[in-house]
Amino acid sequence: MKTALLALLAGLAVLAPLEAQAHGPTRKKVTETVVINLPPEKVWGVVGHFDDMGWVSLVAKTEAKGGTNVVDPDDDTKNPTRRLTLKDGATVDEVLYKYQPEKMSYSYRITAVDVKVLPVTNYSSTVTVSPADGGKSTVEWRGAFYRGYPNNDPPPELNDDAAVKAVSGLYRSSLDALKAKLETPSQ
Repeated sequence: MKTALLALLAGLAVLAPLEAQAHGPTRKKVTETVVINLPPEKVWGVVGHFDDMGWVSLVAKTEAKGGTNVVDPDDDTKNPTRRLTLKDGATVDEVLYKYQPEKMSYSYRITAVDVKVLPVTNYSSTVTVSPADGGKSTVEWRGAFYRGYPNNDPPPELNDDAAVKAVSGLYRSSLDALKAKLETPSQ
Protein backbone atom coordinates (compact mmCIF):
# COMPACT_ATOMS: atom_id res chain seq x y z
CA MET A 1 0.00 0.00 0.00
CA LYS A 2 2.82 2.40 0.92
CA THR A 3 4.61 1.62 -2.34
CA ALA A 4 1.51 2.44 -4.38
CA LEU A 5 1.01 5.71 -2.48
CA LEU A 6 4.64 6.70 -2.99
CA ALA A 7 4.39 5.91 -6.70
CA LEU A 8 1.24 8.04 -6.97
CA LEU A 9 2.89 10.97 -5.17
CA ALA A 10 5.99 10.69 -7.35
CA GLY A 11 3.80 10.72 -10.46
CA LEU A 12 1.98 13.83 -9.24
CA ALA A 13 5.29 15.56 -8.51
CA VAL A 14 6.37 14.95 -12.12
CA LEU A 15 3.11 16.37 -13.46
CA ALA A 16 3.10 19.46 -11.19
CA PRO A 17 5.47 21.53 -13.37
CA LEU A 18 3.41 20.68 -16.46
CA GLU A 19 0.25 21.78 -14.67
CA ALA A 20 1.84 25.12 -13.76
CA GLN A 21 2.81 25.76 -17.39
CA ALA A 22 -0.69 24.97 -18.60
CA HIS A 23 -2.11 27.98 -16.80
CA GLY A 24 -0.23 30.63 -18.76
CA PRO A 25 1.86 33.53 -17.50
CA THR A 26 2.45 34.69 -13.95
CA ARG A 27 2.30 38.29 -12.81
CA LYS A 28 5.71 39.97 -12.91
CA LYS A 29 6.86 42.77 -10.64
CA VAL A 30 9.54 45.42 -11.11
CA THR A 31 10.79 48.02 -8.64
CA GLU A 32 13.38 50.67 -9.43
CA THR A 33 14.54 53.46 -7.12
CA VAL A 34 16.76 56.51 -7.23
CA VAL A 35 18.06 58.81 -4.50
CA ILE A 36 17.89 62.50 -5.38
CA ASN A 37 19.81 65.21 -3.53
CA LEU A 38 16.72 67.34 -2.86
CA PRO A 39 14.04 67.30 -0.16
CA PRO A 40 10.98 65.10 -0.84
CA GLU A 41 8.61 68.07 -1.22
CA LYS A 42 10.64 69.45 -4.14
CA VAL A 43 10.80 66.07 -5.87
CA TRP A 44 7.09 65.43 -5.28
CA GLY A 45 6.45 68.83 -6.84
CA VAL A 46 7.80 67.40 -10.10
CA VAL A 47 6.63 63.76 -10.07
CA GLY A 48 3.39 64.14 -8.10
CA HIS A 49 1.30 65.54 -10.95
CA PHE A 50 -0.61 62.82 -12.75
CA ASP A 51 -1.31 65.27 -15.56
CA ASP A 52 2.39 65.86 -16.33
CA MET A 53 4.69 62.95 -17.15
CA GLY A 54 7.29 65.23 -18.70
CA TRP A 55 9.85 63.79 -16.28
CA VAL A 56 9.62 60.39 -18.00
CA SER A 57 12.38 60.03 -20.58
CA LEU A 58 10.24 58.66 -23.44
CA VAL A 59 7.24 60.99 -23.05
CA ALA A 60 6.86 63.89 -25.49
CA LYS A 61 3.38 65.05 -24.37
CA THR A 62 0.77 64.38 -21.66
CA GLU A 63 -2.93 65.03 -22.30
CA ALA A 64 -4.99 64.71 -19.11
CA LYS A 65 -8.75 64.67 -18.52
CA GLY A 66 -10.80 64.68 -15.35
CA GLY A 67 -8.47 66.59 -13.04
CA THR A 68 -5.23 65.49 -11.50
CA ASN A 69 -5.95 63.90 -8.17
CA VAL A 70 -9.61 63.22 -7.38
CA VAL A 71 -10.31 59.50 -7.59
CA ASP A 72 -13.42 57.42 -7.03
CA PRO A 73 -12.29 54.09 -5.55
CA ASP A 74 -15.61 52.51 -6.54
CA ASP A 75 -15.71 53.61 -10.18
CA ASP A 76 -12.54 53.92 -12.29
CA THR A 77 -14.57 55.45 -15.12
CA LYS A 78 -14.83 58.67 -13.07
CA ASN A 79 -11.11 58.88 -12.35
CA PRO A 80 -8.58 61.15 -14.08
CA THR A 81 -7.07 59.76 -17.26
CA ARG A 82 -4.08 60.68 -19.35
CA ARG A 83 -2.77 59.91 -22.79
CA LEU A 84 0.98 59.86 -23.08
CA THR A 85 2.39 60.52 -26.52
CA LEU A 86 5.85 59.06 -26.73
CA LYS A 87 8.72 60.61 -28.65
CA ASP A 88 8.24 58.03 -31.42
CA GLY A 89 4.53 58.97 -31.76
CA ALA A 90 3.06 55.91 -30.00
CA THR A 91 0.46 56.48 -27.30
CA VAL A 92 -0.29 54.99 -23.88
CA ASP A 93 -3.63 55.54 -22.11
CA GLU A 94 -3.73 55.43 -18.30
CA VAL A 95 -6.18 55.93 -15.43
CA LEU A 96 -5.37 57.14 -11.92
CA TYR A 97 -6.92 54.94 -9.23
CA LYS A 98 -5.20 56.08 -6.02
CA TYR A 99 -3.79 59.48 -5.13
CA GLN A 100 -2.26 60.08 -1.69
CA PRO A 101 -0.44 63.42 -1.58
CA GLU A 102 0.06 63.13 2.19
CA LYS A 103 2.11 59.98 1.47
CA MET A 104 3.57 61.45 -1.74
CA SER A 105 2.26 58.50 -3.72
CA TYR A 106 -0.10 57.70 -6.57
CA SER A 107 -1.11 54.57 -8.46
CA TYR A 108 -2.37 54.13 -12.00
CA ARG A 109 -3.23 51.48 -14.59
CA ILE A 110 -2.58 51.30 -18.30
CA THR A 111 -5.90 51.03 -20.11
CA ALA A 112 -4.54 50.90 -23.68
CA VAL A 113 -1.10 50.31 -25.16
CA ASP A 114 0.15 48.45 -28.20
CA VAL A 115 2.26 45.50 -27.00
CA LYS A 116 4.80 46.45 -29.67
CA VAL A 117 5.35 49.67 -27.70
CA LEU A 118 5.37 48.13 -24.21
CA PRO A 119 5.12 44.30 -24.21
CA VAL A 120 2.80 44.05 -21.19
CA THR A 121 -0.84 43.50 -20.32
CA ASN A 122 -2.80 44.18 -17.13
CA TYR A 123 -0.22 46.75 -15.98
CA SER A 124 -0.52 48.76 -12.77
CA SER A 125 2.06 50.98 -11.16
CA THR A 126 2.82 53.16 -8.13
CA VAL A 127 5.17 56.13 -7.88
CA THR A 128 6.25 57.16 -4.36
CA VAL A 129 8.60 59.82 -3.02
CA SER A 130 9.97 59.34 0.50
CA PRO A 131 12.60 60.98 2.71
CA ALA A 132 16.17 59.68 2.58
CA ASP A 133 19.09 60.44 4.89
CA GLY A 134 20.64 63.88 4.73
CA GLY A 135 17.57 65.72 3.44
CA LYS A 136 17.52 63.68 0.26
CA SER A 137 14.63 61.84 -1.41
CA THR A 138 14.06 58.33 -2.66
CA VAL A 139 11.79 57.93 -5.65
CA GLU A 140 10.37 54.43 -6.03
CA TRP A 141 8.56 53.31 -9.17
CA ARG A 142 6.92 49.94 -8.74
CA GLY A 143 4.94 48.03 -11.36
CA ALA A 144 3.09 44.74 -11.73
CA PHE A 145 2.00 43.27 -15.06
CA TYR A 146 1.69 40.24 -17.29
CA ARG A 147 3.73 39.68 -20.44
CA GLY A 148 2.40 40.96 -23.73
CA TYR A 149 1.39 37.52 -25.00
CA PRO A 150 -1.11 35.90 -22.61
CA ASN A 151 -0.96 32.35 -23.99
CA ASN A 152 1.69 29.67 -23.68
CA ASP A 153 4.77 29.74 -25.93
CA PRO A 154 4.98 33.52 -26.49
CA PRO A 155 7.23 34.93 -29.19
CA PRO A 156 10.53 36.27 -27.75
CA GLU A 157 9.49 39.92 -28.05
CA LEU A 158 6.35 39.30 -25.95
CA ASN A 159 7.64 36.85 -23.33
CA ASP A 160 8.23 37.40 -19.59
CA ASP A 161 11.86 38.45 -20.06
CA ALA A 162 10.94 41.03 -22.70
CA ALA A 163 8.22 42.48 -20.47
CA VAL A 164 10.48 42.74 -17.41
CA LYS A 165 13.34 44.18 -19.47
CA ALA A 166 11.09 46.82 -21.07
CA VAL A 167 9.53 47.97 -17.80
CA SER A 168 12.86 47.93 -15.90
CA GLY A 169 14.51 49.88 -18.72
CA LEU A 170 11.74 52.49 -18.80
CA TYR A 171 11.84 52.96 -15.02
CA ARG A 172 15.64 53.05 -14.81
CA SER A 173 16.17 55.50 -17.69
CA SER A 174 13.37 57.78 -16.47
CA LEU A 175 14.55 57.83 -12.85
CA ASP A 176 18.15 58.47 -13.91
CA ALA A 177 17.01 61.33 -16.17
CA LEU A 178 14.86 62.75 -13.36
CA LYS A 179 17.85 62.72 -10.99
CA ALA A 180 20.07 64.43 -13.55
CA LYS A 181 17.42 67.06 -14.32
CA LEU A 182 16.67 67.89 -10.70
CA GLU A 183 20.27 67.89 -9.50
CA THR A 184 21.56 70.06 -12.35
CA PRO A 185 21.47 73.74 -11.37
CA SER A 186 19.27 75.79 -13.69
CA GLN A 187 21.08 78.53 -15.52
